[in-house]
Amino acid sequence: MTATLFFEFAIVLFAIFVGARFNGVGLGIWGGVGLFLLAVIFGVTPTSPPVDVLLIILGVVTAAATMDAAGGIDFLVRVAERIIRANPKNITIVAPLVTWLFTFLAGTGHVVYPLQPVIYETAIAAGIRPERPMAVATIASQQSITASPVSAATAALLGLFAANNWTDWGLAEILIICVPSTLCGVIVAGIVSMGVGRNLADDPDYQARLKAGLMPAPKAVCQREALPTSAKLSALVFLVGVGLAVLSGFVPELRTLPGAEKPLGMATVLEIFMLVVAAAILVVCKPNVASIVSTPTMRAGIVAMVGIFGLAWLGDSFVAANKEVILNLFGSLVQAEPWTFALVLFFVSVLLYSQAATARAVMPIGVAMGLPPQALIGMFPAVNGYFFIPTYGSLVAAISFDLSGTTRIGKYVLNHSFMLPGIVSTVVAVATGLGIGSVLY
Repeated sequence: MTATLFFEFAIVLFAIFVGARFNGVGLGIWGGVGLFLLAVIFGVTPTSPPVDVLLIILGVVTAAATMDAAGGIDFLVRVAERIIRANPKNITIVAPLVTWLFTFLAGTGHVVYPLQPVIYETAIAAGIRPERPMAVATIASQQSITASPVSAATAALLGLFAANNWTDWGLAEILIICVPSTLCGVIVAGIVSMGVGRNLADDPDYQARLKAGLMPAPKAVCQREALPTSAKLSALVFLVGVGLAVLSGFVPELRTLPGAEKPLGMATVLEIFMLVVAAAILVVCKPNVASIVSTPTMRAGIVAMVGIFGLAWLGDSFVAANKEVILNLFGSLVQAEPWTFALVLFFVSVLLYSQAATARAVMPIGVAMGLPPQALIGMFPAVNGYFFIPTYGSLVAAISFDLSGTTRIGKYVLNHSFMLPGIVSTVVAVATGLGIGSVLY
């Protein structure tokens, strides 16, 4: 039985490895190939695909993409830019808090891309080593995904709770634990990053680039074309809708229908709310409907959906077929030291490059091992291991935008600029999350 488990797991790893090579939707496509091989070679019966998770993501992405088409994302980015430029001396703390906040509001870490050159220019103008704020701000933009009420990763965790009929666990509990824990992780990482590397005046590499004329002067804040009124309005409509959805998570009476004994599940509430929000933006802001499907937000959402469709289905089927064996092999260890499951989440996320796909593929193993919901939520930030190998898009972009050369990949690859803030923020977030969960629940 153990040998069968080993070979089936090898197929799962093979599908993940090949899918990661193709990146994007390739992860989900090869997840389907892995499931096909498990079914044909080992007779594994596929479980039901994660429909609830996919529908939550589709609803959220539809609302966010509609806001994006109306200019709402651009509006949020400009607000963030003003905050960062207004606090140049404290940029190593302010920049990551801003990227955390705007990922929290938008549900995607892609908001960090237009902010990276702003962070670089502000740091250079203030005489601060750009590596410090750029690295931790990039990490913070991803850490916040596990605290955002409208991220695909949170949708994956909500779907898992719904599938296991954990009706007492939902969005409110995730936010209560993950908002403070990820914020603590980001703040500590920012404080630690303030001492990273030499000051620019003492950095021989930077000084050599400066003398060689390779350092362009910081750009002045240019006067850009004004955004349409619909940009601000769409962001406000979206944020009000998200706020109401979050409020209903904390107040079950708001989602209890007349005459019903129990409130609607948060999965259903989010799906309905997000479609209503999208409709409200359509009516009030009148964006080009055809452009909604071509927005970066919609493209990122579709990639997440395909990844979860294939990988989560593969993971669910593998766990269901080997549940008893997995419990016998690892159950006692995880029950004795629950935090060790966070290591599994972290290293799988290194391969998958997706918090949502990692949560949906691996969290069922934690359920099978008997981990309580509060422990799973506390360890949720461990799915942010994407930074370990510095090939993720936002990491590469940060390196490219830092013309000073301070944000970089080290000689030994893993000694790159993002490793320290990434490890610190993840460890602090998981430790804090587990602590909050044990105290409150």
